[in-house]
Amino acid sequence: MEANINRQQAWDLLRQYNKDPFHLQHALTVEGVMRWFATDQGFAGQEDFWGIVGLLHDIDFEQYPEQHCAKAPELLRAGGCGEELIHAVCAHGYGLTSINVKPEHLMEKILYAADELTGLIWAVAIIRPSKSVMDMEVKSVKKKYKAPAFAAGCSRPVIENGAAMLGWELDVLIEKTILAMRSCEAEVNVAMAALK
Repeated sequence: MEANINRQQAWDLLRQYNKDPFHLQHALTVEGVMRWFATDQGFAGQEDFWGIVGLLHDIDFEQYPEQHCAKAPELLRAGGCGEELIHAVCAHGYGLTSINVKPEHLMEKILYAADELTGLIWAVAIIRPSKSVMDMEVKSVKKKYKAPAFAAGCSRPVIENGAAMLGWELDVLIEKTILAMRSCEAEVNVAMAALK
């Protein structure tokens, strides 16, 4: 699988369309999470591709929220991205946006499942004394997960559909995503501090 662009080019492309620190932090987090999953799932050597897909998955959301995943192919092609990357980005909006591209590759299913979940886990983290995922357990996430008003924008049905696509129990998906977020938390914090 080829992204057709390198990581620096992907970051520069993302920054063309995204200025909000919240969106940039989410992009960096999902990048790190996808890199971790690539290794965890036996795709060592493809971490860069998985990570760049994670970094760019919401490229159109800040400026074109009503066209989320529909505008992305145009922006990504203009930036030199390959069709495999574009398909993966569009597939994370399956059933949620006007683009109905189904996740097919394992990487696409993981992005679909973990994208919303990273948002929910981060929402749990920022209300903890540590403001970190480093000391977070699955039970802490599950407690908040069951409260529909908490991080209401993070779709529980999407997370559950993603887990089902992967054939994983919800607890397994949550545990792996926490571990993935731990793997990149420090790096994301450094990157965000550098933007200030």
